[in-house]
Amino acid sequence: MIELATDGAVGEVTLNAPDRLNALSLEALRQLDDAYARAAASGVRALVLRGEGRAFCAGRDIAGVDPGTDDVPEYLDAVEQVMRRIAGFPVPTFAAVQGACLGVGLGLAIASDVVYVAENAKVGSPFANLGAMPDSGAHALFVERLGAHRALDLIFTGELLSGADAVAAGLFSRAVPADGLLAFARERAAVTAEGPTAAFAASKRLVARLRDERLWDAVAEESRGQEALRATADYREGFAAFQDRRKPVFRGD
Repeated sequence: MIELATDGAVGEVTLNAPDRLNALSLEALRQLDDAYARAAASGVRALVLRGEGRAFCAGRDIAGVDPGTDDVPEYLDAVEQVMRRIAGFPVPTFAAVQGACLGVGLGLAIASDVVYVAENAKVGSPFANLGAMPDSGAHALFVERLGAHRALDLIFTGELLSGADAVAAGLFSRAVPADGLLAFARERAAVTAEGPTAAFAASKRLVARLRDERLWDAVAEESRGQEALRATADYREGFAAFQDRRKPVFRGD
């Protein structure tokens, strides 16, 4: 489901499982990590990440996951590895985000250098519906950009932001009409690939120093919290309700 293509100096990684809204299984995460590794080795000078179909990435693929036996640490370790691979990519990276950008999908966007979102995209981590907590760096992003009160508002309610609202709040780079999003991202990546990528890499390293310690600390704490929540009745109920396509009934334990 993960594809890598190159067009001159620009690479493009595509999440290609539109029937599942590009939700990511553990195997898909490993394929994604491999695609970025191959892209780095190919010598591209800019890279675009996109999702095929009507969604960028709806998060983790939990359709067949049993929360009682789910290896949460293994999955979240793979998420962190991919995020670090994206964040450490040697040349500028761009994400073109349309439709749903949730959970792990939000993490992929967080790790990218530049994020262009469709104005009508849906962005967030609605983990309240699963009896779980946001992961993939959502806490760091929300608190840094939105403040503690708005961050907890989004976490408690599971509310999603439109792409336009997310950009207005400072989460991402620019909101673009949906029908022109991919062309816009590709054009910006192509222009960047013709620029002084060594200088860009120096700026990437400095930005990483300013940003990433807080981000990776949050990712690690999210992973520990998610593993602890896996043992709760609400977590099991959230997964069962999602898989049964019904409203969950939480008891607070």
